[in-house]
Parts: sequence; C-alpha cells; structure tokens
Amino acid sequence: MKKQEIADLACAELEKLYPGAQCTLDYGEPYQLMMATRLAAQCTDARVNVVTKTLFKKYPTLQAFADADLAELEQDVKPCGFYHTKAKSLKEMAGQLINNFGGEVPSTMEELLTLSGVGRKTANLILGDVFGKPAVVTDTHCIRISGRLGLTSNKEPAKVEKGLVKLLPPETSSDFCHRTVQFGRDICRARSPKCGECPLNYFCRYYAQNK
Repeated sequence: MKKQEIADLACAELEKLYPGAQCTLDYGEPYQLMMATRLAAQCTDARVNVVTKTLFKKYPTLQAFADADLAELEQDVKPCGFYHTKAKSLKEMAGQLINNFGGEVPSTMEELLTLSGVGRKTANLILGDVFGKPAVVTDTHCIRISGRLGLTSNKEPAKVEKGLVKLLPPETSSDFCHRTVQFGRDICRARSPKCGECPLNYFCRYYAQNK
C-alpha cells in the first residue's frame, strides 16, 4: 500500500474516532496558548492546565508577564519542570510580543520562530489553532503513529513534518495531528499499544509485523 493511501485511510479512521479533536491545552488568548505550549515541553498537558489556571490569573496580560519578577515566575511554573528556562522564555516572549509585534501574536512561521522558546512545533500549533492555516504539529504521538503506520521512517520532527505536509490534506492537517495525540494516549501507546482493538490495524505496518 502506498503512503498516500495509508494517509487517506488514517485521516478517515481518526476523524471517525475523534471528530471534535482539538488542542488539550486550556487558554483564552493566543499568546496564552503559545505560553502553555512552551510549558508543556517534557510535561503533560493536564499538569500544564493546572498551573496555567492560576498563572494566567496572576499575570492577566502580556505586560504583567514582561514585568514579572523572574525568580517568582520560576516558582509559579516550577511544577512543569525545567522552570528556569521556561520562566525566562515566558518573560522574554512577552517582551518580544509587546516590542516587536504590538502585543499581537504574529501569523507567519518566520515571525513566530523569532520568539523566545518557540520552535516549529509551537509555531505550527499557533498557525493551525489560532489562524486556521495548514499546519503539521509533529509531537511525540504524531511521530510515533506516523512511523508505525508507515507514513515515515524518520523520527526527526522537521523531517516528519516535511513528509506529512505532502500526504495530508492542508485543510485538515492540524486536526489530524490533534487526533493522533488522543489516539496515542488511548490506543497507540508508546508501550503496550492496543493493536488488537485498533480500528487502523487493517492497514498498519507495525501491526502486520508484530501480530
């Protein structure tokens, strides 16, 4: 089976499973999604949501983050891990948005990548969820599932993204990535995947090789 056929089947089956899949990070403003995504590095979305519930009330504006005492901000985000780096990124990001973009989140990949702590994964999430643009968010679930299905042999996020862009419909590529997150948590787990009950197993290379 060709990669395009696998991609088409995967899109269809995942849409049936998770028709309303969306980002699992809680946010109100676009910049808050960007900050929450930064905090989610090496941390679960569930834990980040607990932290940001208080964090976004304590610092209700970009200016509040820009003016924050760094040591205090570090303690506020400490439960998310890597708190020195993450707090520094949030404070710098707020300042950059205010000084370079008039307090607005930019809408291009090039501009987003100039912000502190923002890589292609975060930038794509913003482009897809905030601006409704074609985007491929290659997180650990997306990479694992794409590899198991036979859509890619790469594990490097940028290369996986480049490959998937060619295979996924632009208008639903962002939704596909959100669905792989849920699917990766529920069925296609890193350890002990539930292959026997997986609705994608009839075209999955991993299942064919391991059943």
